[in-house]
Amino acid sequence: MDVKIQSSWKEALRSEFEKDYFVKLTEFVRGEYKTKSVYPPGNLIFNAFDHCPFDKVKVVIIGQDPYHGPGQAHGLCFSVNDGVDFPPSLLNIFKEIERDLSIPMPKTGNLTRWADQGVLLLNASLTVEAHKAGSHQGRGWETFTDAVIRKVAEEKEHVVFMLWGNYAQQKGAIINPTRHLVLKSVHPSPLSAYRGFIGCGHFSAANKYLSQYGFNEINW
Repeated sequence: MDVKIQSSWKEALRSEFEKDYFVKLTEFVRGEYKTKSVYPPGNLIFNAFDHCPFDKVKVVIIGQDPYHGPGQAHGLCFSVNDGVDFPPSLLNIFKEIERDLSIPMPKTGNLTRWADQGVLLLNASLTVEAHKAGSHQGRGWETFTDAVIRKVAEEKEHVVFMLWGNYAQQKGAIINPTRHLVLKSVHPSPLSAYRGFIGCGHFSAANKYLSQYGFNEINW
């Protein structure tokens, strides 16, 4: 199957694209886009991969579902388009970066600048129907993104995985913590952020680890 995705990922995931579940997932997603309002725009489904080639991955942040409101989702977990108000979890991420690294709150919630530096901003499901959170769960996306995580975890070394909340931690259970840096905390959602996300120090810890292994630090 010809999937429009960045070339290094196309090669790395070639066998995945031929599997039955992925063919069925593709048929489902195409049907949804034809008949319903679905996010992100179709050309941005694989945006996280297009901005962060396989050979450039230094950090992986795992989200769950794309934003399901108009104009927000653009294929990078937690990120929103320029000019869109910060969703609560993203606001807390920026608060922790400010506390951890003294980097002031940015003017935009668009995290493309992170992706371009090697941060894979990976949602577990890559599409969602408008105003229906979780509507595309259980259709095959989770199997695909598990394969992505496994590929990075098994074929690369010294990657930082940020696992925020139970869902991300379960999804990241396959990662070998002696081969990579696995950082865990509660989710940055307002429901849990002040029970351990604010104060987690993940962003400075990631940069320290990357620097230790000769990689450029991320400009958060």
